[in-house]
Amino acid sequence: MTPYDAIVLAGGAARRLGGADKPALTVGASTLLDRVLAACAGAAGTVVVGPVRPTTRTGLRWTREQPPGGGPVAAVAAGLARVSAPAVLLLAADLPFLDEGTVRRLAGALDGPGAPGPDAPEAVLLVDAAGRDQPLAAAYRTAALRTALAALGDPAGLPLRRLTGGLRTLRLADADGVTDDCDTWEELARARERERARAGRPAERGPR
Repeated sequence: MTPYDAIVLAGGAARRLGGADKPALTVGASTLLDRVLAACAGAAGTVVVGPVRPTTRTGLRWTREQPPGGGPVAAVAAGLARVSAPAVLLLAADLPFLDEGTVRRLAGALDGPGAPGPDAPEAVLLVDAAGRDQPLAAAYRTAALRTALAALGDPAGLPLRRLTGGLRTLRLADADGVTDDCDTWEELARARERERARAGRPAERGPR
């Protein structure tokens, strides 16, 4: 498998959560951020783009997008400046059911049919049950992502599809719901209930 780094996007205003510090919210016994960091533990290096927070992981690199609050493309730009592996995982920090197997599946698919070569995928991303691309549950060729970023100019405020939409992309079905995120209190409650049922524990209490 091509060596890969991971960039975890852990900023954002979390407006639909009333401005709560979303990566610090818990599902089960762990924060959302720690759950994603555990899933990408096999990365050669991991960069977290966002405010420094306590985590169970050591050896992380922390950085911030410029300007702060500049959006996902600006966050990717900040993370790319801190990685060196030929492949990179872009991961949202609110994917409580992302796991190591899925991360390896994404990274390994970059080396699938056509690789190496002009037809090899530059991106491998998950597609959720509704058919939506999930570019923050994806693996990319670092050089291709940097080339696409350079072509955009100032990344602040740009939607992520402007960065990733032109890459040769392999799409993988998310059959296990690992792209279920936590943008609202209702989604967070569902994730907690799913984790409770999976672990056989009593229901969690309280909004946080």
